[in-house]
Amino acid sequence: MAAVDGVDVPGFWENGWTIVRGVYSKDDVKRLREAAHWSRKHFGGDLLANSRLREVLTDGNFVKIARQILGEDKIVYSGDSAFTVNGVQRGFHKDNADRVDPNAPDWNGRYTILRFGVYLQDHYRHTGGLNLRHQSHNTPDLSVGENKYVRTRVGDVAVWSLRTTHSGNGTLLKFPKSKAPLPHEHDKYPKWRVAKKDGDRIALFAALGLDDAHMARYVDYLKTRKYMCDIWSKTRYDQAALSAAEQTGLIVRDVPREIENNPNVGQHVDYVALPY
Repeated sequence: MAAVDGVDVPGFWENGWTIVRGVYSKDDVKRLREAAHWSRKHFGGDLLANSRLREVLTDGNFVKIARQILGEDKIVYSGDSAFTVNGVQRGFHKDNADRVDPNAPDWNGRYTILRFGVYLQDHYRHTGGLNLRHQSHNTPDLSVGENKYVRTRVGDVAVWSLRTTHSGNGTLLKFPKSKAPLPHEHDKYPKWRVAKKDGDRIALFAALGLDDAHMARYVDYLKTRKYMCDIWSKTRYDQAALSAAEQTGLIVRDVPREIENNPNVGQHVDYVALPY
């Protein structure tokens, strides 16, 4: 694996996102693709509990990137990670707890939770990548910010704020290359104008941040969501996982254990704002 350097920290804080180039080798990506295909049939928990996919959390790359962006050494992981294979979901949204109310706690001061995305195929010349609204991380308004198609190459890592507006399964045009279609425009263009897919679309996602009020509120929010609690119900961290995380400097908050036998979690299928 390549050394993680050259992270555009000022660019991240100005724009709400950045790309870290060349983090993983082609061999790394091939291994992770095989592990993701295997995991579809054999595993339903988070990435840290998955012995074949946890390396993206425990190899040190995410931690090093997070330390550079956040400017602090103590990086926390609270069980929010997943993989997708040929997912079809699209539509602009934000991932943070307070998505609508600009007066809610998430919009007070610097926001310190990062979303990492590793796309295990090329999206520099191929369609199906991530859309982001540029500089959309300082407002809950989903219409703010220029639509960007995030052109990641094999081995790159995309990083964005949980407050940044984004959408999966973007459309990359052959012509004009300068235009990034909005998510709802994905079926507007004839096939000859759309770049080809680069095989199965596989992505790995994880959220890391500081042990602060933003993280506490985010975990409280995730505990209300059924999809997340369903993942946590299948998640168990063995000693190998916890040791690997510790060795790389990642602090693990064992939220799956926190919610065991708690009937009050996971009651919302759709987004519901937390009170404050």
